[in-house]
Amino acid sequence: MKPRLLYIGNKLTHTTANVTTIELLGSLLEKEGYKISYASSKKNQVVRLLDMIFAVVMAKIKGVKYVLIDTYSTSGFYFAWIVSQLCRILKLKYIPILHGGNLPNRLQKSPTLSDTIFKYAYKNVAPSGYLYEVFFNKYPINTVKVPNPIEVNNYSFVNRTLFEPKLLWVRALDEIYNPKMALEVIQILTQKFPQASLTMVGPDKENRKQELEQIAKSKNLNVTFTGKLSKAAWLELSKSHSIFINTTRVDNTPMSVLEAMLLGLPVVSTNVGGIRYLIENNIDGFLVPDNDAKKMAECIDILIHNLVLANTCVTNARNKVERLDWNVVKKSWNDLLF
Repeated sequence: MKPRLLYIGNKLTHTTANVTTIELLGSLLEKEGYKISYASSKKNQVVRLLDMIFAVVMAKIKGVKYVLIDTYSTSGFYFAWIVSQLCRILKLKYIPILHGGNLPNRLQKSPTLSDTIFKYAYKNVAPSGYLYEVFFNKYPINTVKVPNPIEVNNYSFVNRTLFEPKLLWVRALDEIYNPKMALEVIQILTQKFPQASLTMVGPDKENRKQELEQIAKSKNLNVTFTGKLSKAAWLELSKSHSIFINTTRVDNTPMSVLEAMLLGLPVVSTNVGGIRYLIENNIDGFLVPDNDAKKMAECIDILIHNLVLANTCVTNARNKVERLDWNVVKKSWNDLLF
């Protein structure tokens, strides 16, 4: 019989269209026979923290064997710290699942707090080569690499016979994801391709949409802001686009990039954080320096004019991400938990 688990994270699909990590991995583990309790679906941060604390106390009473903790680098870091210390007090084995692309900086900024979380964890699960390398160097005894799972069969590969300057961008309109760079890219491309277009999909959590719309309008750019979309909606939307761009300044292993690679969209991304562990330049995608809109536009131009290179790139990308399919990854989770 497989052990009982408590999964701590932001289970907030009722407030966002995007399925969170806790919901994806949790549902997949449940299909494998694990009994899982969750915390928290509360939107208010104080109430959410209290809900998490209560869940950990109940986990001790119910005989939960492992507490999984989605661990990020900003405010979520402190949630993870509080939960992990309660687990230590109650002698519960806990497993931080490392997500924040800025976690390496957090290790440097908060070394003592970091040690109290990660040094005493049962295992630190790094989904990317980037975070695995950093954490293994500091916590070699209890750091393991287990990729984020993805259900490959849910993504239909589109075999494109023509690559046009129809760009797709999928992230929250946050400063950290540098949406202004995407506008700079389409502005450069429009000079050579008047028909160039950009669709930006994602929620406006920092109230930046109006500013971005004004920039696009003032420069007469063909940009569409869809707001947040369900997974099914943006996957359908992707069929009418040719190239996926990722302009982020800090990142780990973004799910939207993995999905684009499965969909047959060539990816041009900034070379930051864990992206270089995911994309091999000129082999299964293109990498450009952070905030270098000119270089990104040049790479897109190359893809448009080199059909062989573009198709080779998307085929290699699909083959790479297929190795992250749940049917492959679940063995690592079963070895870890059971």
